[in-house]
Amino acid sequence: MYALIVPAAAPFVLLATVMGLSWWEEHVLPPAEPTEAPVQTPITPAVPAVLPQPVRPHEPLTSEVAGR
Repeated sequence: MYALIVPAAAPFVLLATVMGLSWWEEHVLPPAEPTEAPVQTPITPAVPAVLPQPVRPHEPLTSEVAGR
C-alpha cells in the first residue's frame, strides 16, 4: 500500500518545496538591488563588408565564377 502512496505524493512534495522556497525568498532573503548596466558603445566596423554576389542560375558557369 505504501508503494502506491509515495509516487502519488511526490508532486505535492515538490509543490510544497517550491512554495516554501518562494516564501523564503520573499520573506527571509534581503531584497536584491539591481546594479546599473554598463553603457556599451555600439561597435561599428571601420570598413563595410563586401559580400560576393551569388551565381545566377541562368548565367553560364565560367572559370572566373567557379573559382578555378
